[in-house]
Amino acid sequence: MKNKREGKVIFSPYERGDAVKKVVAISREDVLFELRESILKGRGGAGFPTATKWTLVSAAISDEKFVVCNADEGEPGTFKDRILLLEYPELIFDGMVVAGYTIGAKKGIVYLRGEYEYMLKSLEDYLGEMRKDNLLGENICGKIGFNFDITIRLGSGAYVCGEETALIESLEGNRGEARNRPPYPVNTGYLGKPTTVNNVETFAAVSHIITKGGSWFAKFGTDKSTGAKLFSVSGDCEKPGVYELPWGTTINELLEIVGAKNTKAVQVGGASGICIPKSQFNRKLGYEDAATGGSIIIFNESRNMLHILKNFMEFFVEESCGQCTPCRIGNVKLLEGIEMIENNNYTFSYLNHLKELGKTMQVASKCGLGQSSPNAFLSILENFKDEIFNNGGNNGK
Repeated sequence: MKNKREGKVIFSPYERGDAVKKVVAISREDVLFELRESILKGRGGAGFPTATKWTLVSAAISDEKFVVCNADEGEPGTFKDRILLLEYPELIFDGMVVAGYTIGAKKGIVYLRGEYEYMLKSLEDYLGEMRKDNLLGENICGKIGFNFDITIRLGSGAYVCGEETALIESLEGNRGEARNRPPYPVNTGYLGKPTTVNNVETFAAVSHIITKGGSWFAKFGTDKSTGAKLFSVSGDCEKPGVYELPWGTTINELLEIVGAKNTKAVQVGGASGICIPKSQFNRKLGYEDAATGGSIIIFNESRNMLHILKNFMEFFVEESCGQCTPCRIGNVKLLEGIEMIENNNYTFSYLNHLKELGKTMQVASKCGLGQSSPNAFLSILENFKDEIFNNGGNNGK
């Protein structure tokens, strides 16, 4: 039920329109100042400073600009944005209106994951209510000349469209593939116009920052990772779900909160993240240590880490768009290496070559899929090598 969740930041009290009513009474420079004070970083995983992105789009000279909300929540183990969309749409849509005011855009687009089509009617009904209350449309809240509206577009069901330029390509009716950068969306985005693309949770945070202040937001978390974060917690625990915790919370503290027992490993950041062993559970969740877009998958002692790794790599082989060679071929080679271990038909020399391939993919792949898909391969082979090679046999030299 709505308002049952408790939190000091995202799930703190907020009424529809609060941020919109406040923003029309201040300047765009004031908005950017509050964002800089908050040190808000993008909640989609990349962690790019929101104030910097909006400043660049605001400064761009164009007859048209766009605000895009990335609601293509496709990372395995992530479901926090779904909760925000279903139960806290006021935070997201108000944040988009604030963005439109700040960068000088008249149009906002929500790129909604195709599998979330069941939400479409309720979200469109909600937008209709905002228009009736003059929170969308022309001369919003009586601010002459402030015209902004939001439409919703369904995604194409591809994991790669979570990357902002592939998302824009999909919005334009093209195959979802990452663009070459530069140019960047802040200058050449949707329809070739300056565009800010932000995550659902980022817009939700913006609404609170505008109403409560950037310095208020920055007092939570750590110096480099300010505010609180929503975590989608699943796997071997008594209380899976969506939790709001301040950045800087340790993995051990999170495991205690969700009732996890006999935990062997924690996958931080979904399939594309890193797998952390028990010896490192004192690590802190934050951009300066264990960064994540929000997915936390817990594995207890009963789990076979090689099987988990194979599952992740099969996913990436399937989801790679195939546009660049490092990702298209590299993921297949990494999966072949896992199958070689399963069949006790490998050499350590060859596996070392695959590790080097994974590191090359991280820097040579065109988009975040190929850059992050080797993370699980590298971290699981390193942190659980005793288990994996004892189970898989030892053919190595």
